[in-house]
Amino acid sequence: MDFQKLLLQVGQALHSDQIHALAFLCTDILDQDLSSVRYASDLFSLLMHQDVLSGEQPYLLADLLSTIGCKHLIRKYNLSSQISTTRSLISPYRKLLYDLSEDITEDGLGQIKFMLMEKLPRKKLEDHVTTLELFLELEHKDLLSNTNLNLLENMIQLVCPVLNRKIQNFKDLNVSSLNPVTQETRADFLRPRSASDLSLSNQTPALHPERPASCEVPGFDESRSSNQLLTPSYFEKAAQASNTSLDFARVSSSGDEGLSQRLSVLSTKTRNCIAVKETNVETPSSPENQTSENSTIGTAHFQTRNTKEEGLGTYPMTGPKRGICLIINNYDFDNSIKLLSNRHGTDFDERSLVSVFEWLGFETQIVHDCTRDQVLSVVQELRRKDHSQMDCLACCVLSHGQEGGVYGVDGQAVQLRELTEPFGGSQCPSLTEKPKLFFIQACQGSREQQAVSIQADGPAPRSVCTDAVVLRDTIPSDADFLMSMATVPHFASFRDRNVGTWFIQSLCQNLVQMVPSGHDLVSILTKVNDDVSKKAVTNGERKQMPQPAFSLRKRVVFPIPKGPAPSLH
Repeated sequence: MDFQKLLLQVGQALHSDQIHALAFLCTDILDQDLSSVRYASDLFSLLMHQDVLSGEQPYLLADLLSTIGCKHLIRKYNLSSQISTTRSLISPYRKLLYDLSEDITEDGLGQIKFMLMEKLPRKKLEDHVTTLELFLELEHKDLLSNTNLNLLENMIQLVCPVLNRKIQNFKDLNVSSLNPVTQETRADFLRPRSASDLSLSNQTPALHPERPASCEVPGFDESRSSNQLLTPSYFEKAAQASNTSLDFARVSSSGDEGLSQRLSVLSTKTRNCIAVKETNVETPSSPENQTSENSTIGTAHFQTRNTKEEGLGTYPMTGPKRGICLIINNYDFDNSIKLLSNRHGTDFDERSLVSVFEWLGFETQIVHDCTRDQVLSVVQELRRKDHSQMDCLACCVLSHGQEGGVYGVDGQAVQLRELTEPFGGSQCPSLTEKPKLFFIQACQGSREQQAVSIQADGPAPRSVCTDAVVLRDTIPSDADFLMSMATVPHFASFRDRNVGTWFIQSLCQNLVQMVPSGHDLVSILTKVNDDVSKKAVTNGERKQMPQPAFSLRKRVVFPIPKGPAPSLH
């Protein structure tokens, strides 16, 4: 077959991600930035122009296809014999980075982007930026090279510690000093290997194995007996590879201080890696990591301090924008068809929400005194926006309520599902797999909760009133929603005319206090439950208990804001 026809057919069989991977692997060979290459034919033309690819010398093509795992194309075009008889033109450093990129999950990439927020422009950390593109940007900023892997190691240690074994193997073998690109001529590359060449190459570990095994526990040999006794040093490595929370005093002091602060809000989780095989082994006693003389190590049995959060991921918060926070604040009910009073004190809630959510990085949008139709119109307008550059969505509704809904100022009810359904995956694709957060300050009924043996500090202020929704049929069927209600089903919620509502004020105060410590949103809402449950009126006899309901798949952890925390009344 004509060689150029062969290249054309191979290029047509590759998808865009594979073409970008080939361009990345050829960066050192061509000594130029290939990030703009979109077609395989363009890359092949550059390689042929540099005399490293031709019909007489197809070795690089075979090596590239092998590295990205296109074995079917190697077999189809009979290139198998070329792989074992030629020395690789591809830098071992490039192969290492490519191999790492294949083993870093979407969640892991999101965490890496978060850690780089102060080192790279936000545009370079958008959701669509791939791991390989991120590596190239780090190289452009002189933060990554074949002799400078410190930053990469520190981040990988947090995302998937066992991948550092590959980096360590690369460093131990000092492959950069053996790199043929700087040690040999191009003619030397393309000559068949001698016996001595093969002997040397056999000493180099494979950086792209047939099956991914990057998250095997370091130091464990699968070929050995499952009853083999392991040395204490094994457990030190295994602990580093597990889903334990890191002791950050152990992070290398050579790292950037800002990075260390960012690392401190992350915990290592095995969902960022390929699952470790479950293997039963006998273990020697260890004063720190063991609870018995004989234990099992694996996904189900390895005991760590962070077992309760095993496999729990975190939604990425690395987009150019945090998201929109819509605040619907209904105060004036004078024209309502129902006997609903004006909501005095709601302006305090609005100001607090604006201060806190803008501090968190949200763009706030405020609408006042909406009828039912106006509420639905605002929601549809928000649905039609492009949220692809956003991390999430927040919506706060301050109004009177009923069972299963909230009131417009005309006294017409808006069902809670009418607020959430427009942002489901089918109607708002740009918010797919992103958290949608709803905070509803309204009653879920007219009954007042009674306290149980609660001691009041004094008479209740007369300025406290109710916003007199049951939660059934309000939990969204789509994933990635959170609906935080001011109170449990059937009961009223309380609003202080001079301060604001118990729920919204507690929410804002706990966001300000707990976000800088790296707490996730569900944990913060649990603290809100605790705080509000301790409030009471009428000598401690009237109580309130908020209730969050959610279909979240991961933890919602807001990045630590750079600006000073807002001052709340």
